[in-house]
Amino acid sequence: MKILLIEDDRNLCDTLRFSLEQECHEVDVCHDGSDGLDLFLQDAHDLVLLDRMLPTMNGLLVLKKARERGIVTPVIFLTALGELYDRIEGLDQGADDYLVKPFAYEELSARIRSLGRRTGHLAEHEVLTYGDIRYDTGLRQLSGPDDTILLSGREGRLLEVFLHDAAKPLRRMVLLARVWGVDAEVEDGNLDTYVHFLRKRLAQVGSLLSIRTVRGVGYLLEPLPENGKEETPCSASCIAK
Repeated sequence: MKILLIEDDRNLCDTLRFSLEQECHEVDVCHDGSDGLDLFLQDAHDLVLLDRMLPTMNGLLVLKKARERGIVTPVIFLTALGELYDRIEGLDQGADDYLVKPFAYEELSARIRSLGRRTGHLAEHEVLTYGDIRYDTGLRQLSGPDDTILLSGREGRLLEVFLHDAAKPLRRMVLLARVWGVDAEVEDGNLDTYVHFLRKRLAQVGSLLSIRTVRGVGYLLEPLPENGKEETPCSASCIAK
C-alpha cells in the first residue's frame, strides 16, 4: 500500500516510516500542512495518515480542501486532540478513522489493515480483472484470450493503476506519482515508453483492451471499439461529454 504520512513530529515520522516499511508499505513523508495538501491532491496514495496540528495549514483544513477537490483517498487522523467533539469534527470533515496519540503501533497497523480490506488495496495476491484480461499482482502474471505472460515490476504497477481505475482517464501526473513515486526523478517520456510496452503486452495476450491517449490529460484503459481499431486520441473536452 502507498501511504502518505503528513506529520510534523519528525521523530514520530521516522518511527512510523520504519515500522510501515517493515510491513512492505511504501511511505512518503511530509512535515507541513500546505506541502502535504499538494501531495494529497496528486491522488497518488492508497491511504493518508494525517496529523491535525500542522505548520502553515491544520489537518482539518488539509482534509477539507482535498475532499472539496474530489479526492476520496481514505484518511486516518493521528492527533493528540481526543475529546468527543474533536473526533466528531474530524470524521465530519471526511476522515475514515481517528487515532488519539499516544497510540500503540499495533493498533495503527490493525486500522490500516481494516481500511485496506474495505478499499481493496490490501491483498498479497490480488487478482484484477477487466474486459478479457486477468492480472495476478503477486505473480505479475497477465492472462488474456491467447496467452499468459509475466510483466516487469514497472509494467505490472502501471497496469495495476489502470485496472483500479479502468474506463477512467488518468492524468499523467497521477500515473507518474503512483508508478514511480511522488519524489522520484523521472523523465516524463518514461511514462510514454512504459505505456508503449504495456500496449504490446496486451496485444501479446490477445486482449481487445486499448490504452487510449487522452490529449491534454493522459491515458485511458478501455475496450477497443467494435471495428477492432483504436480511435484517434481523444481530448479532455470529448471525455467530459
